[in-house]
Amino acid sequence: MRAKAIITCAITGAIHTPAMSPHLPITPEQIAESAIGAANAGAAIVHLHAREPHDGRPTQDPGRFRAFLPQIAAACDVVVNLTTGGSQTMTVEERLQPALQLRPEVASLNMGTMNFGLYEMLPRYTEWKWEWEPTYLAGSEAGFFKNTLKDIADILRLCGGHGTRFELECYDIGHLYTVAHFLDRGLLKPPLLIQSVFGIRGGIGTHPDDVAYMKHVADRLFASEYQWSVVGAGRHQMSIARQAAQLGGHVRVGLEDSLWIGKGQLASSNAQQVTKARAMLDGLGIDAATPDEARAILHLKGRQYVGF
Repeated sequence: MRAKAIITCAITGAIHTPAMSPHLPITPEQIAESAIGAANAGAAIVHLHAREPHDGRPTQDPGRFRAFLPQIAAACDVVVNLTTGGSQTMTVEERLQPALQLRPEVASLNMGTMNFGLYEMLPRYTEWKWEWEPTYLAGSEAGFFKNTLKDIADILRLCGGHGTRFELECYDIGHLYTVAHFLDRGLLKPPLLIQSVFGIRGGIGTHPDDVAYMKHVADRLFASEYQWSVVGAGRHQMSIARQAAQLGGHVRVGLEDSLWIGKGQLASSNAQQVTKARAMLDGLGIDAATPDEARAILHLKGRQYVGF
């Protein structure tokens, strides 16, 4: 039998701003359409943020999520993963509300407080659609993403109480040890979904040695008790996905992580990136897992138990 790899697609995120690409989903209708397109292209999981429809500003208002989640659920059986990350400008209480209220099968959870620099994107653009965009990016140089050990424990207790499992976002080696800490405390249970993120300023780099070392440490800490997936930021998206797939891992693509489909070419949709990732997997002799296969691999509760 051919191996199976889960493709996750991160639809819009909170990193990129509307001026950067006309294809970035902003409105509820655009987010729903893009998520459904990614699912039809082969994504088993869609990772979802919300935005204010009038100006594209990131928001964690659960009402904004309710504006697109029913359409996605009605159109396809994709696994929904809701962010508890939001953006670094939000409080932890704000950030956890969508997962708490809407009870998804999966929620993302950053495994530490860290620098999260987006300011290096500023010189690449000379025109902005909205006044908040350059201010938001510039603020990341002096700001940070807050997830203390108590914050993480609170999110695990509150949002995990209704059966949601967590995509554990690890931006550096120390984050893996934080996962191990919460596994020891009984607040996490295997199989863990470790999402290693490469290329964010403040986290681990994108060199192949970095990818291999992250996998090596996770293997030592968690052995057979985890599933490994990767995010490669920007132009490193597909090269890191390929390396991870060759090492037996899963992959994440999407416009949250990269606006591009090739050198100098903006991706026209999330589905376009999923199609490219699926072709890459097929070339390696790996099948893209279906949503139900992903549910079995990750021991998810099933779509009938979500709150939307």
